[in-house]
Amino acid sequence: MFKFMLAPIEDMTSPAFRTICYRYGADLTFTEMTRVESLAKGNKSTWSKITLKDDTPTEIQLMGAKEYNFKKFLSQFSPSKGFKGFNINLGCPNPKVIALGHGCAMTRRITKTQKIVNIIKDYNHIVSVKLRLGLNQQDKQRKVYLNLINAVDADYFIVHARHGAQSYFDKADFSVYEECVETGKDIIANGDIKTKEQIQFLKSVNVKGAMIGRAAIVNPTIFNELKGNKSPSLQQVKEEFLKLSEQYQEAPKFVKNVSKHLAVSPNNFLSL
Repeated sequence: MFKFMLAPIEDMTSPAFRTICYRYGADLTFTEMTRVESLAKGNKSTWSKITLKDDTPTEIQLMGAKEYNFKKFLSQFSPSKGFKGFNINLGCPNPKVIALGHGCAMTRRITKTQKIVNIIKDYNHIVSVKLRLGLNQQDKQRKVYLNLINAVDADYFIVHARHGAQSYFDKADFSVYEECVETGKDIIANGDIKTKEQIQFLKSVNVKGAMIGRAAIVNPTIFNELKGNKSPSLQQVKEEFLKLSEQYQEAPKFVKNVSKHLAVSPNNFLSL
């Protein structure tokens, strides 16, 4: 079955927003990016990022590179209702993150990535990998993303079809998906997905699903629309989100960040 997923977006994909997207067609949601080092240290605010408030199907996205931090965190972690596994971030293009050898820089660190995947699997959790096409155009041309997909034994791979030097103003390159699928691994597409025609193309090349981020913040019912299902007005959906945010006592930043984008022109959201 082709799956629709809500992408992790920092300071936006809160429990309330994830639940709203699940109500309106998302099959799986993801927490915002969480630094495993802070989890290993027991930082309370970081642990709150991975606290699930209901049974909305959710994967927890982790970023880091030190194996002992993953081991320490996992020794303390207990799954709750709604938990569907972990996702490893190999896609963040932030220069400060890359300087630490995290995010996009991890696309070159195949052995390190496999070790982290193995650690998570040792605890019997599903583990997926979200990656860009490398750090830059040269990495893309060298097909470092294919090298990683071929070599790493994750349950599936979410491929954001841009490299790390590209911004959201640059068009995602859908031509890479066929070769990704040819690896024999399960591939999920990510980047600029918002039309039924795109979904039809992805299905035609045997991609297993689509992850949607910015378009979902503007319109959380996009998952239903792409499935051909009806949804209520965006104003009603916004009211549901605000009510749920209050129920879950969410930080004001989540309410503010989602509210200012929900039901506005997608062109106003390109800077994210």
